[in-house]
Amino acid sequence: MTKQKWIVMVDDNFAFMDPYARYKDGVYDTYDEAVAKCKQIVDEYLESDLKPEDTAETLYTSYTMFGEDPFIIGNPRYKYSSWDYAKERCFALVK
Repeated sequence: MTKQKWIVMVDDNFAFMDPYARYKDGVYDTYDEAVAKCKQIVDEYLESDLKPEDTAETLYTSYTMFGEDPFIIGNPRYKYSSWDYAKERCFALVK
C-alpha cells in the first residue's frame, strides 16, 4: 500500500485564475506538515505587509488581493483554507 502524500500548491491572489501564476511548493508526508507549510506562507505575507496603521480588515483585504494562496491536494476529506487562516491571523496580529 502506498502512503498518502500531500501536495502544497500556491496560487497568487493578484493573478487569480492565472494558471501560469500557480506553482508547486512541495510534497509532504503528512497532512499536518502540509498545513504547517501553508500557514508559514500566509504568515510570511501577513508579517511582511503589516503596517502600524492596519486594521485586521485592511490587512486581510491586502492578503486576499496580493498574497499567496496555498492549498493542499490530497484526501478531499481534509479541508484547509488559507483565507480562513489568514482572517484569524489578521485579528491576532492587529491588536
